[in-house]
Amino acid sequence: MKAIIYCRVSTNKETQETSLKRQEEELIQLAKQYQFEIDSIIKEKASGYDVERDGILQLLEKIKDKQIHAVLIQDETRIGRGNAKIAILHGIIKENIKLYSISHNGELQLSESDSMVLKIVSMVEEYQRKLHNVKIKRGMKRAVLHGYKPEENLKNLGEASGRKKIEVPIEEIVRLRKNGLIFAEIAATLRGFGYNISKATVHRRYQEYIESQET
Repeated sequence: MKAIIYCRVSTNKETQETSLKRQEEELIQLAKQYQFEIDSIIKEKASGYDVERDGILQLLEKIKDKQIHAVLIQDETRIGRGNAKIAILHGIIKENIKLYSISHNGELQLSESDSMVLKIVSMVEEYQRKLHNVKIKRGMKRAVLHGYKPEENLKNLGEASGRKKIEVPIEEIVRLRKNGLIFAEIAATLRGFGYNISKATVHRRYQEYIESQET
């Protein structure tokens, strides 16, 4: 199994440089203890309250690799402090990545308060997904009620199965806009019918269409 070692200190002081080196050495030993293959070692000097850290952003990107199974840290404060710690822990746990720490000499055991907050964050995220799906359904229903007929207007739906459409049906954007749908609802409706399109793209293409009609 592969693991990533993450080390952090908060300042550039010489004593912190020693701490950074010690973290790395101890985490390499922890990896050997649990027979992890070290994929990479990330070291950085930054405040734990800051989420805009090059090292932590690199870590969050790397753990998307299905071959990565664990992240090794000195203790949970190395990941972050305050709200930043909760946000980063949530991002790691969501990818089904195990955290191992020197402080626990094995898998990290979260405090009761941190566990409770993470459960709340997960619940909120789940409801946000549900609300997003409801928004898409609502947009589709409104479109149909206003005369939108996907079986006629999206004739190629279902072709090239497994591939997302990249074309933007400007005539449908104009039609839905005239029927009173806002740009977010138009984007949600078209995504529901298989078009990979954002609210910003809908708005931009609509403005381009309007400008072309004025010239």
